[in-house]
Amino acid sequence: MPILVIGGNSRNVGKTSVVAGLIAALPGLHWTALKITHHGHGVCSAKGEACDCATADHSWAVSEEKDRSGESDTSRFLVAGADRSWWVRTKPGHLAEAIPRIREILASTQNAIVESNSILGFIKPDLYLTVLDPRTVDFKTSAQTFLDRADAVLLYAGPDSSHPTWEKVSLKPVIGRPTFAIHPPNYATPEVVEFVRNRLSPS
Repeated sequence: MPILVIGGNSRNVGKTSVVAGLIAALPGLHWTALKITHHGHGVCSAKGEACDCATADHSWAVSEEKDRSGESDTSRFLVAGADRSWWVRTKPGHLAEAIPRIREILASTQNAIVESNSILGFIKPDLYLTVLDPRTVDFKTSAQTFLDRADAVLLYAGPDSSHPTWEKVSLKPVIGRPTFAIHPPNYATPEVVEFVRNRLSPS
């Protein structure tokens, strides 16, 4: 049961597009996709909306996506060809509570692809790719923490990416790792697809 994790330095850097692109490009792997979202204060993990519910009751939730409209990220995974798609929502610091359920899902899959950085604190995937966009100032703590575990870097390489906006962030942990330039809207380039295929399905 190979597990591929896709992380990144922030929101809106292309992680979901990479996941969907790889699912579409490698249909023979029969993916089960998971997206892990951490909700902020005052947001219910059960419904993903603002509420005043007790944290003890609504600190995490896992639901299977059935909608194929492509309007949500997990729906996009189904549209791309995933066999199944799951949305994991937790309050910050509560992912550990959802791990037993996540492990159950992973144990029943042929191949899993997980959109998350923080999951690396609980599982050791077969492959971890990190998506980095130099235009985005934010660099998540979780992305920095696990940067040295990245097997490859998917680096946004548009015309406005020559001067990274990150502060106090060192990329030394990934020096020498395979780096693939990505250009929206094609996040899962042929080179990335071939790299993943070779690593997860060696001939």
